Amino acid sequence: MRASLIQIDVDPDESVNSRRSRVASLVRDQAGSDLVVLPELWPVGAFAYESFGREAEALRGPTHDAMAAAAHDAGVWLHAGSIVEREDSGTLYNTTLFFNPDGALTRTYRKIHRFGFDKGEAAMMGAGSELVTVPHPSTVLGFATCYDLRFPELFRGLVDAGAETLVVSAGWPERRRAHWTLLAQARAVENQAYVLACCSAGSHAGVPQAGHSIVVDPWGEVLAEAGPGEEVLTVEFDPSTVATTRDRFPALKDRVLR
Repeated sequence: MRASLIQIDVDPDESVNSRRSRVASLVRDQAGSDLVVLPELWPVGAFAYESFGREAEALRGPTHDAMAAAAHDAGVWLHAGSIVEREDSGTLYNTTLFFNPDGALTRTYRKIHRFGFDKGEAAMMGAGSELVTVPHPSTVLGFATCYDLRFPELFRGLVDAGAETLVVSAGWPERRRAHWTLLAQARAVENQAYVLACCSAGSHAGVPQAGHSIVVDPWGEVLAEAGPGEEVLTVEFDPSTVATTRDRFPALKDRVLR
């Protein structure tokens, strides 16, 4: 399986419309990949709270349209990161869009754990409640977003629902980059699953981003890691390794507390 993680530089001087167009071109360039992954809230920036209300969009708004067309043109499964979704009620959500190679929106995921400690995202957005897994031709994907990475019970729930490859989109801050790498490896080891974690680069409202998108195998080995700037991280991996690992070292079967 070939996965491409597009680590986007969110430049505050670039308009949202310009970035949508640029990212769509980057997605089209990944024709031949089995899965393409984008970061969290890349249209506006994960820490650009003052822009959330202004840039919020309907589920099938301009980002949906641009990414659907790009997925179709490239013929790829596309985890399009997340957008600030405005529901009909007016509530905002941090929402992931997932497209099939025909460009159809097949699943969404609303971020469950909102960051901010009663400020920022935690105060401005509603919380999702549904764990989301998606069958892919090569594996079963489980979705998480940024701060979710700190909550192992979410990932165990995804694995219990059949997930073999855990996809994390993020706008993780550079000052906690060590946690980003450590937690990605921990989620892989404890769940005996692949972790594909795509972070953004650049700066969101003055908050430098960690970059260093990472792909980790079920033993916790780092298969590939990006640098700090914008780049496309492409890696080949064998999804059948998940079943082999779980069979040879059946730790998941020994759980007592559920």
